[in-house]
Amino acid sequence: MDMDKDLILKTIEPHVASRGCFIVDLTVSKDNDVTLTVEKEHGEVDLEDCVALNDAFLSAFDKDAEDYSLTVSSAGLDQPFKVRGQFGKAIGTQVTALLKGGRKLTGILSAADDEGITLRYTQKETVEGKKKKIIVEKEETFGFADVNSVIPKVDFKK
Repeated sequence: MDMDKDLILKTIEPHVASRGCFIVDLTVSKDNDVTLTVEKEHGEVDLEDCVALNDAFLSAFDKDAEDYSLTVSSAGLDQPFKVRGQFGKAIGTQVTALLKGGRKLTGILSAADDEGITLRYTQKETVEGKKKKIIVEKEETFGFADVNSVIPKVDFKK
């Protein structure tokens, strides 16, 4: 029997919310391999969150009757944001945005809403009367229709 994605979402979402998390992605393969990806509204998803959600899922869906496999995980640091909650959580942090047309910007995500994102970044520009290019800080808003992906920028040098 194929697992119903809508039923899974309706059933598991209250458990996810009770852990202070939100659903980033839920996939169900044709072989009933279920992958639930979550993110925490504040802080980081930990092993206890994953175990609790795994247990809630197992108690809600009979593994013998449904014949499924389950993976519960947090959103990867190297994965593009998929849902608005991830954008909201990332405000004030450094991200890399890949824009339509090939433009790539790394900067601080200063705002995000249902329409798009605002990035604060620096770039070198030629200024009238100066021989050398100087670094200029910019802030620009992009609609989601103009954005291919936004990925958190992780700095391991700290």
